[in-house]
Amino acid sequence: MTHVIEAPHAEDAASLGPVQLRAWLQTYLNDEAGIDETWIREQRGASATAEGVAQWREFIEAVKRQPDLLFCRVVRSDTEIVGFLCGRRDEVVSLGPMYLLNEAQGQGVGGRLMSEFLAWAGSTPMRLWVTDYNERAVRFYERYGFKATGERELWRGKLPNVRMTRDSPSWA
Repeated sequence: MTHVIEAPHAEDAASLGPVQLRAWLQTYLNDEAGIDETWIREQRGASATAEGVAQWREFIEAVKRQPDLLFCRVVRSDTEIVGFLCGRRDEVVSLGPMYLLNEAQGQGVGGRLMSEFLAWAGSTPMRLWVTDYNERAVRFYERYGFKATGERELWRGKLPNVRMTRDSPSWA
């Protein structure tokens, strides 16, 4: 299957929230953490509403106006969006959100997305939050030189996240 990575268009705003919600439902269900479908829909369902679509549209427009400060790429399979990666530059570069639906994983798409992001970020120090029980994502980020700092947070009082940082390209 062919996956195309490109900058999002304003009309993609309607797809990003639903893709994010699907990715959460595929990735974060966890009885031990008390994360069930109802909780995920309560926390992430708004991204698929008219208000969520408007927020995505605003972000897409901001990316176009400030490409040096904001980054976003979508992954298309035919005409359907199956993933995306966004980031922003402040004193450091923050990576996130990054999501790929299950059907797009394991085909090198995440690596292609990360390569575009790293090229955009350059040698600026980077940081991200990742859910600690999402071991596949933790290993993915480690392959790109990110290391856990030990800093932890419970997002919305439940989702256990760990901070990962990357000081400079490990291949530089």
